Amino acid sequence: MQELIITEKPSAAKKIAEALSSGKPIQETVDGVTIYDVTFEGKDIKIVSAVGHLFTVAEKVKSFKYPSFDIHWAPLFEVDKKAAFSKKYYNAIKKVAKKSTSFTVACDYDIEGEVIGLNVIKYICGQKDASRMKVSTLVKEDVIEAYKHKQKTLDWGQAFAGEARHFLDWMYGINLSRALTLAVKKAGSFKILSSGRVQGPALKIIVDKEKEIKAFKPEPYWQITLKALKDKKVIEAVHEKDKIWKKPDAENIYAKIKDEKTVKVDEITRKKFKQAPPNPFDLGALQAESYKVFGMAPKKTLQIAQSLYLQGLTSYPRTSSQQLPANLGFKKILEGLKKVPEYKENANYLLGLKTLKPNEGKKTDPAHPAIYPTGLIGKIDEPDEKKVYDLIVKRFMATFGEDAVRETATIKLNVKEEIFNAKGTITTEKGWHTLYEPYVKLSEDEVPDLKKGEALKTKKIDLLSKQTLPPKRYTPASIIAELEKRGLGTKATRADIVESLYDRGYINDKSIEATDLGIRIDAILEKHCPEITDEEFTRKIEDEMEKIRENKIKPEQVIAHAKIDLTKVLDKIKKQEQEIGLELIEANKETRDALNALGPCPVCKEGVVMIRRGKFGMFAACNRYPDCKTTYNLPKNALVKPADKISPKGYPMILVIRKGKQPSELSLNPEENNANVSEEHKNQMDSMKNGKLEKACPQCGSPLTVRSSIYGEFIACTNYPKCKYTENNK
Repeated sequence: MQELIITEKPSAAKKIAEALSSGKPIQETVDGVTIYDVTFEGKDIKIVSAVGHLFTVAEKVKSFKYPSFDIHWAPLFEVDKKAAFSKKYYNAIKKVAKKSTSFTVACDYDIEGEVIGLNVIKYICGQKDASRMKVSTLVKEDVIEAYKHKQKTLDWGQAFAGEARHFLDWMYGINLSRALTLAVKKAGSFKILSSGRVQGPALKIIVDKEKEIKAFKPEPYWQITLKALKDKKVIEAVHEKDKIWKKPDAENIYAKIKDEKTVKVDEITRKKFKQAPPNPFDLGALQAESYKVFGMAPKKTLQIAQSLYLQGLTSYPRTSSQQLPANLGFKKILEGLKKVPEYKENANYLLGLKTLKPNEGKKTDPAHPAIYPTGLIGKIDEPDEKKVYDLIVKRFMATFGEDAVRETATIKLNVKEEIFNAKGTITTEKGWHTLYEPYVKLSEDEVPDLKKGEALKTKKIDLLSKQTLPPKRYTPASIIAELEKRGLGTKATRADIVESLYDRGYINDKSIEATDLGIRIDAILEKHCPEITDEEFTRKIEDEMEKIRENKIKPEQVIAHAKIDLTKVLDKIKKQEQEIGLELIEANKETRDALNALGPCPVCKEGVVMIRRGKFGMFAACNRYPDCKTTYNLPKNALVKPADKISPKGYPMILVIRKGKQPSELSLNPEENNANVSEEHKNQMDSMKNGKLEKACPQCGSPLTVRSSIYGEFIACTNYPKCKYTENNK
């Protein structure tokens, strides 16, 4: 009688094996895959891992037509050549399964983990069902508890919802992407374009923000500021009208008071308020905070949080919960954390409290609690992992802290009956701030002790001309929060959705800006098939996914309705294929030109110098060719981008990026670049132009020379073929 436990990742298999074995688990290798052999309470158990998804949704008969709905689960290695490594895991599980009599799924306890486990059980092990372990941490005690109290069946609600999501994502993503790409092909070009069930609405949100920013017209206003002195301490105040929209009004007030040497304190009030501890981290909050304090991309934060979980150091990260149930054993976790020197003081403080009650948020998750450290101590070598782990630990501790107390002082200053307001807030009792340092980012603006009627010396009065500012762009963290707020995507997929928009060139930069291509794609979709960008359309499917998970609706119904809706959209695209294709080609050309434009041509003064790709590599040329035949060489073995600058002599500038080196800005005019380099480097460049280098071969001592190949220029020894030394021409 042998039980087979299936995990999602090799590191999870190892952790579970170590937890269930009394000593070190026995290891054997099957087809190059490590299998763990343990005995737990007299039962023989084999533990084997998948490597994430071993199956993917694919067409039964491969084609590039649309609509395509005849799909099934296929082994990943058969569909994707890059996934060839997964075949050995498939084979290893199959061999061990033949000798097993019972099966348990211990993949991540969420929708994706359920699908991974179901497919292994169904298509490799040949079983209809299996037991299910629900694991939130990989700590020994928690693993044993999860094994002893495992469910007798899979979580079929999660499994059905997961299958339906994969089928729908494939149907929408593949069919829409094919429709757009084939529209371009029919119009006489080729460009792989993509859209999807959530990608379309996500792009629309960003494009709408871009339109709002571009449509914004700044309005002028005026502000009068005052600086007063109290015992050398500067008090900064603003006129009570704040924004003064009419210039004459502002000038009249300023003229009235500009020469006043003293100001009077009309009123001062001080008010204290409590600041509650933060809520425990759910995934979205962790990603947002990590971006705020470290500038770390949400996708990377999730990858690190997953790694920390697999090391047993933190709990499962893909959670929507802001709650920490008491049965997690807070004291035990803190006892573990106090063994780490930097956490010892705060852990001891919390252990000294009468009760440990976290300040929980309202959000819940049916599968997992909020993210927390397990108290298990391990060595973390990777700097970014240390950062995220420290953030999780300190956030966990801070949730148990006492309220912080802050005090706001509000002052009214009188200058010839013109009232100015000043405000400052300080922390009077740190409370939980102490536990969350250095991640508490609050300004401390202390206001000196003042009395009503007191006269202060005027330091400066200014009349400032300002303009209203446009709305802020989304950041990688704030767009994920926006998608969550609108009910689009899942906690596990939102970062990937944003990443796909970057990959397709629809958006760029950390302060997310919709590219011309992204704006045009959105406009074309809105014009011809607005359903693709309609969030209600997508949100309805998300709601149906949840109903499937709760066993309130059958997945077959949802998929059938989706096919009908999607077919209508695809029919509309097919009828307008030529028109849509031409619009997409034009959008792509405009975007490509914008990305490759270096600046005005310094020769003809009419054209634009563009980056071009030729037979021998990249070069720059005027777009008025053949009327203007101006061309420039570009650096080899480097990424060249527009610097969006013009040199002092009127030449476009380029940004040259080489691996392992700082990016450098160069003019297309070599003479300007020569002026900024050393004499030695100048001589070297001159000698390179002549095909020789004043530099000896490091291997044989012969002179070096510059040679050319189909891959560009390179430096080689003149003693070839006796000496075959070469190096890149950088």
